[in-house]
Amino acid sequence: MASQILIVEDDERIRASMRLALEDEGYEITEVGSSEDALVAFGVALATQPFDVVIIDIMLPGMDGFGCCREIRRHSGVPIIMVTARTDTHDVVAGLEAGADDYVTKPFEPKELAARIRALLRRAKAADDGPAILTFGDLEVLPEAGTVRLAGEEVHLTRTEFMLLCELASNAGKVLSREHLLESVWSYDYFGDGRLVDVHVRRLRIKVEPNPANPRHVITVRGLGYKLAP
Repeated sequence: MASQILIVEDDERIRASMRLALEDEGYEITEVGSSEDALVAFGVALATQPFDVVIIDIMLPGMDGFGCCREIRRHSGVPIIMVTARTDTHDVVAGLEAGADDYVTKPFEPKELAARIRALLRRAKAADDGPAILTFGDLEVLPEAGTVRLAGEEVHLTRTEFMLLCELASNAGKVLSREHLLESVWSYDYFGDGRLVDVHVRRLRIKVEPNPANPRHVITVRGLGYKLAP
């Protein structure tokens, strides 16, 4: 069955070009022009055929893309790509903090967008692989079940947060560079951005660390990268 993609973009020409390019890649496309319509379409899809990836433009009429992303993230861990017309650090980080997994900057090549979608879908599929359980004190990671527990309580992560934690857990005690994590978790490197790693680590710590300001599981090794304390 073809993967289902939701495009949220108010510019009809851009939306049409994205739809045609992704349909050529074999995806089933649903397109809307506002956050409000996106949330309606997303709610309907949850009960029938859930979307596999959502692409959201930041600059939307009414509720902006950040708000749309936050609302979707409240109900689902579906991979989300934010689209911005600017490379401004604030926009990029704000989109990631809202719950996005990745971003692209206008103008972008359709092949780049398709590559990022393929990477997100590969990561979602890869979550089914790995050992049964990895334990680090009060933190338990169950790759096959897609589950994380902290002190016996289940922790709800997005797919990207989960894949990031699995990569760190599979290499416990080993320092992993941002470049390594971009390649292994995001499945690309040459157009990757270290901010993706930093923001997702920050979000991950909020969920798995009793005190995110003084982490005991996900540790920063200054100048080198991150590691999960064994």
